[in-house]
Amino acid sequence: MTTRQKGELMDNIGPLEGIRVVEFTSAWAGPYATCLLGFLGAEVIKVESRQRPDHSRIISFTTGKAFQTLDESEVFNNLNLNKRSVCLNLKMPEAVEIAKKLIQVSDVVMENMRPGVVPRLGLGYEDARAIKPDIIYISSSACGQTGPDREYIGYAPTFAALAGLPHVTGYPDWPPSNFLGSIDLRSACTSAFAILAALYYHQQTGEGQYIDLASQEAIATYAGDIFLDYVMNQRVPMRQGNRNDVMAPHNCYRCRGEDKWISIAVATQPEWENLCRTMGRSDLIDDPRFAGNARRKANEAELDTIMSAWTGDKDPYDVMALLQHAGVAATPSMSSEALFNDPHLKERKVFRQVDHPVIGKNWVIAPPWQFSETPAAIRSCGPRIGEHTEEIFKDYLGMSSDEIARLKNGNVIY
Repeated sequence: MTTRQKGELMDNIGPLEGIRVVEFTSAWAGPYATCLLGFLGAEVIKVESRQRPDHSRIISFTTGKAFQTLDESEVFNNLNLNKRSVCLNLKMPEAVEIAKKLIQVSDVVMENMRPGVVPRLGLGYEDARAIKPDIIYISSSACGQTGPDREYIGYAPTFAALAGLPHVTGYPDWPPSNFLGSIDLRSACTSAFAILAALYYHQQTGEGQYIDLASQEAIATYAGDIFLDYVMNQRVPMRQGNRNDVMAPHNCYRCRGEDKWISIAVATQPEWENLCRTMGRSDLIDDPRFAGNARRKANEAELDTIMSAWTGDKDPYDVMALLQHAGVAATPSMSSEALFNDPHLKERKVFRQVDHPVIGKNWVIAPPWQFSETPAAIRSCGPRIGEHTEEIFKDYLGMSSDEIARLKNGNVIY
């Protein structure tokens, strides 16, 4: 394996080297799935349109920030690292034929439009399989390609709500919590996993397949205990803040400073005893209110008052060091600022700077895995819209400069 360091970027041979993905995606759930594959060495070609661009090029729903041009979005850059971009007006039949040629020279197709949209364009799975019989094709949508809810529009908050997470997240006297972009990213990870499984199957058999991924179901798999509790016990879990059904103490406790907190969780009797000694409250070990986990749970309100009194005048990192040394799970509740400046994450280079021709030096989140032999890597920033149109159409489809110019004049490449 040859690896060459180049500033914060790396040229390498990743485990998916030689795999080509063509995507028809926008927002977060689709683009981040293929971004993960790109980290692993796959070549990812993003088919875009200036008429209806990926909305993450235009606005950040999370921060409320709008972008003046299609090439200055830090959000798009983070979600589309290592990719190449071509522009096609898929309302034009000739553009659809070009897209089919891209599929023909690719291994994987991904789309995350509303069910029915891509097939109506002539680029659905059956169309793709007709020109590339062993193609792996994934459709990611809110509720899947079949069923009465198949055409529901979905974004991260609706994915989560449909999966049941908000109903059990929050405080008892508050309404269900609203989930944002992290839900999209969890769906994206599930998509990437499914694609890897299909690639392995292709490697074994030479056959492709269709993957119907519903974000509702992808997110629901992360909340299996909720469903098991209902199926096995006929109980419907409700919101209980940071508390746990069994463990106590199990909460976030206020520390010294503005909005500073420490998360502490105790699972066993030895952990409880170590916590008491570290707090200088060995007397609590034999206190009948807290004798055993069941009693601690029954008197949790009193226990939380004692815990808060101990942590209230302390720095959360000092509390973490004390308790972790004693074998008790504890960590500060990290703000985005704290995460960015965390020494541990800095040493592991979780946040890196990548040069972008419009944005300049932009902070991005690195691949979440460290491979010893085939490193996952950031090789390039997110593409400018249509940046690689001519290069890809010439190199992969054999088009001439005159033909590309004609297609541009006819708004086929747009």
